[in-house]
Amino acid sequence: MEELTAVLSQREAAIQTMKGLFSAKVRGGIIPIASRIEGALYYRRPDAMRLRGFTAIGSELFEFVQTGDQYTLRLPTMRRVLSGSPSDMSEMGKLARPFQLSVWAMGGLLGTGTIAKDETAVLVADGDRDRLDVSGPSSNGAQAIRRRLWFERQTWLVVREDRLTESGAVEATIQYEDFRAIGEGDATPAAGAGRLLRPFKISLEDGNGKGSVQVTFHEMVPNQPLPASDLPQVSLR
Repeated sequence: MEELTAVLSQREAAIQTMKGLFSAKVRGGIIPIASRIEGALYYRRPDAMRLRGFTAIGSELFEFVQTGDQYTLRLPTMRRVLSGSPSDMSEMGKLARPFQLSVWAMGGLLGTGTIAKDETAVLVADGDRDRLDVSGPSSNGAQAIRRRLWFERQTWLVVREDRLTESGAVEATIQYEDFRAIGEGDATPAAGAGRLLRPFKISLEDGNGKGSVQVTFHEMVPNQPLPASDLPQVSLR
């Protein structure tokens, strides 16, 4: 158990910055922007993330920036800029759900979904995989399972993640596949002797049955300097 959580922390620390290019297929009307999106990801540890989405012909659909407890969403086609706290995305309306799912998926990719200080975890065997049940304080003060993480036993790679509501219902299921080595020339001590392996395919199923998202990465470049133009401040007004 302690060895597993240590590995998770090491994998998180191994990514200081990330730049990636991806394509996304959206089904079920979960996002009212487009069903096919070309995108770019920018990330700087510990909590600065930027997502940009484009049509197949290169027209900008959105720009989403989250830093700490603030986010800003810019929608050029709608001429709107929305901002607020990630814990309350109500201002985003129907857009709140897909962007929340996107943040969770990228968190699994970047390793930012590891065990927090106010969380506890229990490791259990689940068929041919191991499962980590992660609990944290709920609104009534009691501990409740927030996430379930399934691992391949040989590699300890996270291959599935369930996000749960306080009542225990599955809010979203995320599958991680097609693991590839990235940044093989990186000498970051936190990466250890092993290679940095990251999933190039991420599939998300909405727990409420409202739709699904499939993200396929074409390129990931870790631990390279990011200029200010790649990762601006949250305020985009």
